[in-house]
Amino acid sequence: MDSSTTRGTALGLSLIALLALSVTLLAECSWAQQLRLSPMVLGVVLGMLLADTLRPRLPGGWDGAFRIAGKQLLRAGIVFYGCRLTLEALTELGPEAVLIDTIIVLGTLLLGELLGRALGLERSERLLIASGSAICGAAAVLATEPVVRARSHSTVVAVGTVVLFGTLSMFVYPLLYRWGALEALGLRGVGIYTGATVHEVAHVVGAGAAMSPEIAALATLTKMIRVLLLAPVLLGLSFLMRERHAGGSASGKGRVQIPWFACYFILVVLANSLLAHLASTGGWTESYRMVTDWIQTADTFVLTMAMTAIGMEARLAKFRQSGAKPFLLALGLYLWLVGGGYLLVRLLA
Repeated sequence: MDSSTTRGTALGLSLIALLALSVTLLAECSWAQQLRLSPMVLGVVLGMLLADTLRPRLPGGWDGAFRIAGKQLLRAGIVFYGCRLTLEALTELGPEAVLIDTIIVLGTLLLGELLGRALGLERSERLLIASGSAICGAAAVLATEPVVRARSHSTVVAVGTVVLFGTLSMFVYPLLYRWGALEALGLRGVGIYTGATVHEVAHVVGAGAAMSPEIAALATLTKMIRVLLLAPVLLGLSFLMRERHAGGSASGKGRVQIPWFACYFILVVLANSLLAHLASTGGWTESYRMVTDWIQTADTFVLTMAMTAIGMEARLAKFRQSGAKPFLLALGLYLWLVGGGYLLVRLLA
């Protein structure tokens, strides 16, 4: 890499970091707090607003910065997302919550494959949308991209669909709760239902907090189980996508491309669980919380940079190229999550 390319990459990353800092500060405003808009969601939105305005005017030498932010920084952010999880917290919900989350994730992936095939979408595109709907929104889409070898415009469109329907859930779920439509589930059931069916972690927190603090806590824990399922899902998809696609012809089975960052994510969860236990028994809980809070803040910023960079690649031409089919698939999966998830929680929780 020559000096001009290095300089362009550094300047590009500085711009992305500045934009990420801007939306981080914006997320602290009262209106953003009330809507529970996280910096990551705002980063995607800001990036999409700049995609057809600022992005085409940037020097070509800055392109490397967007690749780094959208891939390496994203994977690092997903790995350290494990600092938010402990095995002890996840077991508090009981086995039925784990079962519901597992059925939701597998059912969404299967439905996404079947419905996406019926709509005529490419396999990588339907898997991106299905994984984002099934697990943890935009972060799952971006984590799935290298595993299914998706094209960049497919990733951008998939991110747009999960952000759209995840944001919609922040308003729909509290309305259903206030209208009494979720009364049959009970407080615990509503929490599990919200965490098991809403896309992004931030959307889960927002929807839960708009109903009650107890629901928000239960929903967040349930959502963390879905996040934890990201690693095995990526490993499974890697196995399914092992066939080579060179030249558009099947040339036999190649070796499985293991998404190592998903394995590192599991290791971080295990390490965090061990440290949390040692901190509680050793009397240094405050120090542990201070360190993990710092890591989570830094991790959120890194993920915000990645989301902003991805959003800036979301040019209108890419959405026109995909047409309405990806949004129809995302809508079908959303209806399954809202309706099927309700019946599942009513039956099992």
